[in-house]
Amino acid sequence: MRPRRFRVRLAANAKNMSIRDQGEVRPAKPGKERFDDVYDQPDPRAYFERLGPLDYQIPHHGQRVFRGLAATRRAASDAPGPVTTVDLCCSYGINAALLNHRLTYDELTDRYVSPTLARVPSGELASRDRGFFADRRHPEAARVIGVDTARNAVGYGVRAGLLSDGFAENLETAPPSPELRSAVADADLITITGGVGYITERTMQHLLDNVSATPWVAAFVLRTIPYQEIAETLSQFGLVTEKLADRTFPQRRFSGAAEERFALGELERLGMDSTGRESRGYYHTELFVSRPVQDAAEVPIETLVGFSAD
Repeated sequence: MRPRRFRVRLAANAKNMSIRDQGEVRPAKPGKERFDDVYDQPDPRAYFERLGPLDYQIPHHGQRVFRGLAATRRAASDAPGPVTTVDLCCSYGINAALLNHRLTYDELTDRYVSPTLARVPSGELASRDRGFFADRRHPEAARVIGVDTARNAVGYGVRAGLLSDGFAENLETAPPSPELRSAVADADLITITGGVGYITERTMQHLLDNVSATPWVAAFVLRTIPYQEIAETLSQFGLVTEKLADRTFPQRRFSGAAEERFALGELERLGMDSTGRESRGYYHTELFVSRPVQDAAEVPIETLVGFSAD
């Protein structure tokens, strides 16, 4: 994603950051459009301006699912305090914004593409955002730990008050830092929207090796990307992975004919039918939820996430 990869811990009140070079960045996916230029800006405006015309919408779908799962985990917990959620590939804290605040993804988009904020310096925008989100925060908001290789994006999520802690670390190539290990030790839920393919089973292995509890994992995964190896890794930690059957969630429009040919070719190679989904010009994702065997046996995934078949 970026020309260099850094390892940075950004605590909510931290002013000084220690940086350690972590080598290369997310691998390229030939044929799939890349948005490197908007993933690690000082603030999220370019991100929304670039993805908005493509009808990017997966955080909207994640909002409903993640809120429901966090509420279920909170209700089942014997410990007081907020649910701890680890958002992988957290970017600017967008999933955290939707999880913990009274607003929609469309409202978030409208804010960041608004002409009234176009010339506001990034530092001032972060300060304004902090107040904006504080006014809309749910009383039972989750504690969100953000992990991404994008140092600027993670830093913005912290400064805007969206992330309780943020870590710019590459868990594909190295175990988590001591600070990250401490932050995720009691994780209740791990969330991903769109990051699978950039992260693999290596990230999950490094993360779950350092979690003392047994978190649930919820991931929206492009249909062009197999999830089997991650599911197999999660099974080593006592988690059974289920896919929500007969329902997919649109991610965004294809950027053009070349990307559409790539996606349809990948689906054909995987033996998957694109009719009514990618054939209509959109990437589609599937929802995977991983839970301990007993939890999965007690509540069907359809009931858990509140979706039935199409």
